[in-house]
Amino acid sequence: MKIKIILLLTLFAATASATAQVAKHRHEDPYNEADKYIESAVIPMGGKKGFSFETRAGDFMLKPYVLLQTAGKFNWYDDEQLGLDDQDNVANSGFEIPYAILGISGRAFNKLTFNLTLNAAKSGGALLQQAWVDVNLKDQIRFRVGKFKTPFSQAYLVTLGETLFPVLPTSLTSSVYMDRSLNSTPPTIATGFDLGVMMHGLLGGKWEYNLGVFNGTGIDVNMAQKTLSDDLGIPSLLYAARVAFMPKGPIPAHQGRIDDLHNDKIMFALSASYNVEANWQTTNDLRQSQTNVLALCAVMGGHSGVNPDAVGGDPSKISDQGPYWISSHHVYNQPQDPILNACKRLGLDNRPENHVQVIFDPALLDGNDGFLNMPAVGLNYYIMGYNLKLQAMYQFLGRWGHATQDARELDDLGLAQHSATVMLQFSF
Repeated sequence: MKIKIILLLTLFAATASATAQVAKHRHEDPYNEADKYIESAVIPMGGKKGFSFETRAGDFMLKPYVLLQTAGKFNWYDDEQLGLDDQDNVANSGFEIPYAILGISGRAFNKLTFNLTLNAAKSGGALLQQAWVDVNLKDQIRFRVGKFKTPFSQAYLVTLGETLFPVLPTSLTSSVYMDRSLNSTPPTIATGFDLGVMMHGLLGGKWEYNLGVFNGTGIDVNMAQKTLSDDLGIPSLLYAARVAFMPKGPIPAHQGRIDDLHNDKIMFALSASYNVEANWQTTNDLRQSQTNVLALCAVMGGHSGVNPDAVGGDPSKISDQGPYWISSHHVYNQPQDPILNACKRLGLDNRPENHVQVIFDPALLDGNDGFLNMPAVGLNYYIMGYNLKLQAMYQFLGRWGHATQDARELDDLGLAQHSATVMLQFSF
């Protein structure tokens, strides 16, 4: 019996010694420092938590991950009726799988981190959700190339599986028709995943910066299809920049982690982007057109009321709009109005000898309208930590400035006035 006890104690001591040596080795492992840059933008990946494959030398590691979302949705369109009098008010409702993701993330050679994600719930170019390589020269200077999230809006940059809403609110995802805008591609507040290159880094442990150039075509396009801007003479790409100040250090990219509820860090960030989408723009002078055209430009735009002089058509009362009347209303900031300036650039000044005449009617908005009334509320219940959670969300879309059925149909956005979502999410 004594011999057995001594033998067991010896084995225990040897095991403890080996464990300590491994722990010491890992502490000294230079590759551990690179693990903090491992990310998926889908589920938390930092460190060596979870299931992974690693070489004996520690210079290469793979971490697979899975994310599955199943959701039930209910959308009520009030009296909009989707443009059809006999159409039901309930549409785009039922069950769906927003994400069925299989991906790998990892590191190589202490300088590279990478990610490849396939979303089986999508098709076409969106099937490839992301694919990128990040080169870590040092904490202050890093370069990322491939398909990844554009640096705009913290709500988008938060890890997909750790958001407090099952879907991002409409205010962050819908096309935004800017006041009096002639943008050939309706811009969105945030662009999400896109193809491009970005320089980024962390300065002084508190300042984070991102400078990127992207195609600007979104997640659905994996091909190079851009041209030069006719107006600016630069590539028609998306130029994005973001700077964030974190006085208490870097902030994890998650919302409401149950194991991080006491995190008191704060962030102040400023983002800007410019999408030079010029594929459909032109600078051609249309004054010499031989086709008789009457262009009725009914664009949602701010104004201060009807211009009786323009409606009356008295040429003796023409102001600084141009040689002849174009707008039926007093528009805001007339010298910088995009539509009036576009007409000037294209030679559309409504001279009698012109074959193309323009009537600009910005009567849909009066300065107090818009789609800014978009509140949303969400509820999260964690069943197995962040690995399995139940989410519920309701959002309301105010339709200011759309008092009539015809006015609602003119915006052609297809947005539900009442929308409810319940989603079960599993991640590994």
